[in-house]
Amino acid sequence: MTNRLKKTVVLVGMMGAGKSAVGRALADRLHVPFMDSDEEIERAAAMSIPEIFERDGEAFFRARESEVIARLVQTNGAILSTGGGAFLQERNREVITTSGVSLWLDAELQTLWNRVRHKTTRPLLRTKNPRKTLEDIYNARVPVYAKADLRVPSEPRQSIDRMVDKVIETLKQRPDVLET
Repeated sequence: MTNRLKKTVVLVGMMGAGKSAVGRALADRLHVPFMDSDEEIERAAAMSIPEIFERDGEAFFRARESEVIARLVQTNGAILSTGGGAFLQERNREVITTSGVSLWLDAELQTLWNRVRHKTTRPLLRTKNPRKTLEDIYNARVPVYAKADLRVPSEPRQSIDRMVDKVIETLKQRPDVLET
């Protein structure tokens, strides 16, 4: 059975939720392009996101992020992974809803912590107590992520292939997004 993606699926959620890993595998499975807004920003700036945050600040980064998302979401029938803070901006949510569909990869706080605690590439977690910082970010963002068009819960130790299966099953509930 062949599936045809009719809109760009924009993956949203916390850092460590699996947006990039699941997004790449999902794009492979559906035979569509995979795009990552963070990678596009880094490529355009010729700098890493932590370097952009340090040099230009978060506000500058968020403005560039919105520009990149607005451009990438116009790619019809692709998978777009976004940074954890992208969906918080109303203008990004509007652009995504107008041109694509948002899908929240919903992982529990402990799962997220297990995935990100040893990474040094998370500028928002460069604090004295990164676990508490992650918890604060999580609590602030979950109500916004809940505004996503679709939600797929992530379970601890769940394989990427199983998550892709769950995402596809969720997308099939929307014939305007995924045609089977």
